Amino acid sequence: MEEKEIELMDIINVLWKRKWLVTIGTLICMFIVGVISFILKPVYEISTLIQPGKMLTQDEYGRYEEVAIEKPSQVAKRISEKTYDNIIAFELKIPLEELPEIEAEEVKDTYLVRAWVKNHDIQRGKEILNSLIKNLRKDIDEKVDAELKMIDAQIANLENKIKSLEISIQTKEIEKDRLNKDILSTKNKIKISEDRIKTLLDEMKVVKERMDRLEEEQRKALKEGTDDKSAISMLLYSNEIQNNLRYYNTLEDRLSSEKVNLENLNFSVNSKEQDIKQLNREIDTIKTEIETIKNQIYLLKEKKKRIDYTKVVKSPAPSLYPVFPKKKLNVLIAGVLGGTLFSFLAFFLEYLEKRKEGNG
Repeated sequence: MEEKEIELMDIINVLWKRKWLVTIGTLICMFIVGVISFILKPVYEISTLIQPGKMLTQDEYGRYEEVAIEKPSQVAKRISEKTYDNIIAFELKIPLEELPEIEAEEVKDTYLVRAWVKNHDIQRGKEILNSLIKNLRKDIDEKVDAELKMIDAQIANLENKIKSLEISIQTKEIEKDRLNKDILSTKNKIKISEDRIKTLLDEMKVVKERMDRLEEEQRKALKEGTDDKSAISMLLYSNEIQNNLRYYNTLEDRLSSEKVNLENLNFSVNSKEQDIKQLNREIDTIKTEIETIKNQIYLLKEKKKRIDYTKVVKSPAPSLYPVFPKKKLNVLIAGVLGGTLFSFLAFFLEYLEKRKEGNG
């Protein structure tokens, strides 16, 4: 413990003995570094914030979210890889080797890209970043334009599909009108046919009654006698009955034919009514499809509204203070290093002095 205290006192004594060497040497270092820092041209960081174009997309679960047309990390990588250096140098007429390094990074948890250059000429730095922004916009917004054109094409295709479906509905409505007219016409025919059947039935009833009456009169004539007059009457009755029977059979054939015709007419009406029901179902299906397409068009238009071109969130602007040289920091470092260096020099001189005394 005593040895350590002695060593510490020795160090303090050496430093105190050569305090002017250490103090003046340190101050000289600080002064030199301070002068150099003041002489050097200040370098500023000129930076900008860019938001690449965005659009609305649907994920696999049907949810919509905003995404960048090009990921900010990819944009920052292209900038940092000097993709635009040749174009910027050409536009600003700067030799490529004299162009300041353009750096960029993605701003975490945002859609933003931060780009910056370090230069003593603030105006030149702004020009470089403005040129970068112009070329970035050109590249990214071309993709935005392509996306908008694709959406417009999709909307146009869907609208054309709706027109085609509406024409199909009109065609089916025309077919429905034709069928309804056919049904109306057929129902009129059915009414006529039913009237004919009724007329035939009435007439057959009359003929049947007449035949029954003639047969009754024929039976009476048979009972009255067999003279010539009665024979003539019998013959007349037989002829009349035969004529009525033939007429009755004709009416019966016509009735059967009319019933078949009525059945066919009713079948035709039922068939056409089924066709109309089928057309109505098809029209309802097409209308549902049209509504679905209209919803798709609405979503595409909403998606189009949500597409943004590349924006400059913060125009190129310099930092409040120079990033180089950092005068206070440089002087402080010079003081620390100078103090350390001259302290070692003081100990070295003390060592030489004691060695000389020992040899003497």
